[in-house]
Order: sequence, then C-alpha cells, then structure tokens
Amino acid sequence: MAAKPSIPKGTRDFSPVEMSKRNYIFDTIRHAFHLFGFQQIETPAMENLSTLMGKYGEEGDKLLFKIQNSGDYFNGLTDEELLSRNAAKLASKFCEKGLRYDLTVPFARYVVMHREELTFPFKRYQIQPVWRADRPQKGRYREFYQCDADVIGNNSLINEVELIQLIDYVFHKLNIRVAIKLNNRKILAGIAEVIGEPDKIIDITVAIDKLDKIGLDGVIAELKSKGIGEESIEKLLPILQAQGGNSEKLATIAQVLQENATGCKGVEEISFILDTISDLQLKSAVDLDLTLARGLNYYTGAILEVKALDVAIGSITGGGRYDNLTGVFGMEGVSGVGISFGADRIYDVMNQLNLYPEESIRNTKIMFVNFGDKEARYCLGLIAKLREAGISAELFPSSDKMKKQMGYANNHSIPYVALIGEAEIESNTLSVKNMTSGEQKSMSLDELITTLK
Repeated sequence: MAAKPSIPKGTRDFSPVEMSKRNYIFDTIRHAFHLFGFQQIETPAMENLSTLMGKYGEEGDKLLFKIQNSGDYFNGLTDEELLSRNAAKLASKFCEKGLRYDLTVPFARYVVMHREELTFPFKRYQIQPVWRADRPQKGRYREFYQCDADVIGNNSLINEVELIQLIDYVFHKLNIRVAIKLNNRKILAGIAEVIGEPDKIIDITVAIDKLDKIGLDGVIAELKSKGIGEESIEKLLPILQAQGGNSEKLATIAQVLQENATGCKGVEEISFILDTISDLQLKSAVDLDLTLARGLNYYTGAILEVKALDVAIGSITGGGRYDNLTGVFGMEGVSGVGISFGADRIYDVMNQLNLYPEESIRNTKIMFVNFGDKEARYCLGLIAKLREAGISAELFPSSDKMKKQMGYANNHSIPYVALIGEAEIESNTLSVKNMTSGEQKSMSLDELITTLK
C-alpha cells in the first residue's frame, strides 16, 4: 500500500471555502492599497543569495531557504571540504539562490535595477508568499503571504502617518480590534549609547524585541550572554519598565536622552507622528512602546507593530523606516518606509473570531439540474445569460439521479436550484427551488436575475 502523502511542516493546503476567506482579506488589503495610491509590482520567488544574505542579521540569515544548484553541484569541491561536514560552508559552495525571506529586500533590489524607469517618491505594493526556515508553531509558518506597502525616495514623516492611517483603515474594514505599537530605532540607538554599549545596539534590540516572548528575566539573561554588563542593564531596566500614556513615556525617554543627539532626533520624529495622528480620529489605539525593537537590521527610524486585542497571537503587521537599504546595492541616499500585513496571521485571527461577512464566501448562486442532453443544451443558453448579468451559475455535468445532483448543491451550499424539463422549455419559464426554505416557484429569466441580484 502506498504511503499517505503529506506536505512539509509549516505549510498548509486551503480548501475552496478557506480560499474565499483568504481572498476576502487580500481583496480588502488590495483595495486599501489602491485607495492610498500604491502601485502593484511582483518579484521572483527566488533571488540570488548575494541579494539576500547579510540583510536580515545573523538570525535571519540562518532562516533563509537555500536552493541547491542544478547539475553537478559537487564540481569544484575538494574532498577535504566534502568530508568537513561544514553545512554552512558547503551550502555557500553549491547554493547560489534562495527563496525570498521577505518582500522588502527584493523590492530594494527592484528599485536599484529599475531606477531609470521609476518616478520618486515611488509607492509600491506586493502581495506574494515568502519562506522562512523557522520552527513551525501557532501563528508561525514556513510559507506565508505578506502584503507590503512601501514609499521609497522620500524622507517625509507624513509617509509614516499615512501608513498608520492605512493600517487603521484595513483593520477597521476587517473588523479586527488592534493596537498599533510605535517606536524609533534612533531612540534605541540613543539608549545603547547612554547606557555605555553603543557597539551592542544589534544585540540589545534583538534581545528586547523578545520581551513579550521570554519575559524580562529572559531578556536580562540574553543581554548578559551577549557581554552587556550589569551596570548597563540596570540603566536599561527603567526604560523597559516605563509606564503611563504616550506623553508620559515620551517625557521619560526625552529626559533620559536629552544629552544624546541621535536619541533626541528619534524623540522628535516620534513626537511629530503622534501629534499629527492625534488630529485624524483613528479607530485604533496608537501606543508608544519603548521595548519595541523589530529584529531586522535595516530599520533606521520609526518602527511599528500591530497586535490583535482579542486573540493571543504575535504581531499581525509590522514595518518601519529604512534609510540605507538600497545602498548595499549601489544606490546611496534613498530613504524608504514600509509596512507588511501578515495575511496568514490575520486569517487565523479572523477564523478564531468568525469575522467573515456572509457574502465573502463565494459560492455558485444557482445550479441547473441536468435532465438529459436536450435540456442541458437549453440550460447552457440560460446560464450564459445569467453569467452576463454577473451571476455565478453552473450546470450539473451529467444526468445523474436527482438525489446525487441535489446532494451536490447541498454540499456546495448553493442557495438555488433550477429544474428545467419539457414543460419549462415549452413555457419559457424556470422552476426554481430555494434550498434554504424548500420553496419552489416558477419564474421568468428576468425575474430570476432580479431574485439572485
């Protein structure tokens, strides 16, 4: 007996009903992107490893799925290298490509390659899958979709404000209650300088970004493991434990960083964003979170994450300002800011809260029963007219027993069934059954179109 097939851990199949739900999410986000003036692009699933490596920090590089070269990939390797069993070194020899880890780095590569065709500021969006060799767990997958919006070629903080408005709009439309967490990497850099650990900014941000997952004690342990001293950690604790509203937290950090130019610039940027959005009557709360770090190394300014308030799950949207990303591809001085909606986590949240409107589940509106070749040919003409009117309709393909045909309609939640026999053909009418109420009535095609619309 053949072994039962399976799929890789961290990936999922989606049924037609599940795809209707996912498309509702994608369509809502895509509509919002267009409303806010973003234009769509796509990039390949795989990129050269030289494009991807070194852009996500040491931890991110470990999570890249590498693609084995085709042909004789051992060619050029010495016996000594093969016997060393050094996985990382060997992979670098026979893997030249990798699956994309996110959409931002490929976007930066796209901008550099197509710079002569673009008008700046360039507002782009992408809705595509990405892959990470992460440990699968609830809300964390190895293959998942990101829905990204970025503005590149402009350093105005109005872009950050508009992206926060975009986030608020999308989650209001999806009916998900969220909190938008906001911080600034300049503030974090200033903190690292003030506590005497300017060279450990990456270690500090990676550690405090895990505060929600491993708790304060876990963060302290990780900071110590990275060689950050007790005195520096003591200076850091009041910031990690800061309480109060946005104004109180802002005052606290402004006091701590008053002698630090980098930190003061971060405070100034955050103040502008918070002051500007205070006039916009957003539906979602925007909270200054001084522990928010976002682990990706390319962020240089404002950073944000979105948390669902009614479901225990990781961030469902994140993003921030990056000033140097295109520089690694030879295009200096181009600032950008972007966000990424985590469609798969949003999907999980909406499933748990059952937030899908009834009309989001796209089913056939009416099925025509097949009584034989003559009746089927007649029905096909009617179905064509229904489809021209924008109504989803189908004919059961074979003249099977009525029980089987009606069972098909039931199993696919088709709300109406049309029964067209000799009498209906002669009278140019349709006998239509409402599958919910069981009521059956005769009507014209125009009346049917009005009913279904």
